[in-house]
Amino acid sequence: MQVSRLSLALDEGLVLPEGGTLGVYLPRAGYDLGDVPREGVRIVQGFYPDHAAFKAMGYDTQPEPSGSYDAALVVVPRSKPHARAAIADAAARVGTGLIIVDGHKTDGVDSLLKDVRKRTPVIGSIPKAHGRIFWFQASAAFADWAAGPATNADGFQTAPGVFSADGVDPGSALLAQNLPARLPAKVCDLGAGWGFLSGAILSRDGVQELDIVEADYSALACARANISDSRARFHWADATDFQLGGFDAVVTNPPFHTGRRAEPSLGRAFIASAARLLAPRGELWLVANRHLPYEAAMAEEFRDVREVAGSPAFKVLFGGRPQGHARTRR
Repeated sequence: MQVSRLSLALDEGLVLPEGGTLGVYLPRAGYDLGDVPREGVRIVQGFYPDHAAFKAMGYDTQPEPSGSYDAALVVVPRSKPHARAAIADAAARVGTGLIIVDGHKTDGVDSLLKDVRKRTPVIGSIPKAHGRIFWFQASAAFADWAAGPATNADGFQTAPGVFSADGVDPGSALLAQNLPARLPAKVCDLGAGWGFLSGAILSRDGVQELDIVEADYSALACARANISDSRARFHWADATDFQLGGFDAVVTNPPFHTGRRAEPSLGRAFIASAARLLAPRGELWLVANRHLPYEAAMAEEFRDVREVAGSPAFKVLFGGRPQGHARTRR
């Protein structure tokens, strides 16, 4: 069994406060916390599937940080601004305690190490398994890395680490342009992000209810700020396991990766979830990168499948009349 970088660091000189609390920022499901006593760990994870995984294991798990910690561990996310913001938050909460940073090289852990070294001495650093773990003493030197919700170039509130934080995603823009002028009464925005498509849905005639489903807690908070329409209801949930149903339409720009590697199976899971959530004559409106092979999955779930719009980079697919399997009704 491979030893985790955290276990190796603990074996080679990293000392955690005895009996203290360790705030663990952004760990993905399956992250190995080694022999750190569970009762002293406070998990900070706003991505619902990972949050649920740690909660099911008995960890104290919150979607956002709160209170103070004696030390903090930041598991490096894909977004550098998100990683910096997590380090800044950790530094503010641990006082002069230790901050530990663990991540893969492909997620920029070595770049973070260089940035940290420009601000404070690094106590220890261990490369292992295509990644690195390092630690240093917290201070006010990282205060300028703090970042929270901000208005992007298109006038929407977003936050570090959320999908397409800098502006409207071109795929979502294409889908919004090609939604019909009138949509049915009960609609679900599945994997809604910070709410751009939700706004487009609510601008159409006919919509009486919109359920906004998003797994990223920060993105959903932004959607709440961007969507003030009383027809909207917000759900922090895994789109592939969402339990409400009986929708007349589902609109989605499904993610196709959770890390660096493309995972078309995630999009296929969104398609299957949409079919399960729709009423018998419901319809799915989906945008995807042109190269993703979703047509076969659509054909398995819907009787009527066609491409209704496209560009060299994206395609808008329509699925009508879900295949006849049981529906979950609200």
